[in-house]
Amino acid sequence: MVDRPVADPANPVSPFRADLLDGKVVLITGGGTGLGRATALEASRLGARIFVTSRQEEHWQTVVEEIRSTGGAADGRSTDVRDPEQVQTLVEEVYRVCGRLDGVVNNAAGNFLARSEDLTPGGFDAVVRTVLYGTFYVSQAAARRWIADRTPGTLLNVVTSYSWTGAPYLLPSATAKAGVLALTRSLAVEWAGHGIRVNAIAPGPIPTPGAWRQLIPDVSMEASLREHIPAGRLGEPRDFATLAVLLISDALPFVTGECVVMDGGEWLVGNSFQMLRRLPAQFWDERLATHRRNRANRPPA
Repeated sequence: MVDRPVADPANPVSPFRADLLDGKVVLITGGGTGLGRATALEASRLGARIFVTSRQEEHWQTVVEEIRSTGGAADGRSTDVRDPEQVQTLVEEVYRVCGRLDGVVNNAAGNFLARSEDLTPGGFDAVVRTVLYGTFYVSQAAARRWIADRTPGTLLNVVTSYSWTGAPYLLPSATAKAGVLALTRSLAVEWAGHGIRVNAIAPGPIPTPGAWRQLIPDVSMEASLREHIPAGRLGEPRDFATLAVLLISDALPFVTGECVVMDGGEWLVGNSFQMLRRLPAQFWDERLATHRRNRANRPPA
């Protein structure tokens, strides 16, 4: 291991004026945890009114209360972005409560590790519908309103640094994120004439509660991952949030169809998730057996 200086992400210096997003209303899907939560808090700090949505009420409600406790304005609603009718209701609710919508961060996602031969149709479908279909449904519902009202808007999608390369044992996510990247570029061209900008961020590995241990099951792998990244550290939710608020602000009016990679140089030296190939067959067999037991013990819906 080589010693090297690493900037402290816990003590960042904000490059933005405190009124960067004054008067803006920003909708964040999957906004109750992880990257969505960090973006909601940062956008609120910079003056935006936030509308947070996730499937579980306790997730978005916690963020709403957190923002309100600091004097910010926030509302929320439970939504399954895989359901276009729920998405349409969501956008209508944003306009009813907030009176307008200026930006959307399509952050809702799902992911899990599995050998591709072990994937069930339901498992594949759940991730692809959340990531790809959900991003489309929310983008379309927002854009329809902007186009009808002749008002500009900004869409920010979340892909990943393996959108270009794929990733072993993460097939549903890799497939869906690659689709979102194509969607981003396609819509950027099609809707530019309506004043709608569409961009994406491709973050590298960022530890977030819950999801991280699903993807990096071995603590020793985390250390190897950190060393693999040229910047010498893993990403932080605030890294993402800082870039996100810039892209949804009015500071970059001529930037659309762009995907900004934010991974400390990781993808340039090879995708980190390739290390999953080192896991023995026993690991995957045990994981599959556990999944089957959990399904068998799950109470009927």
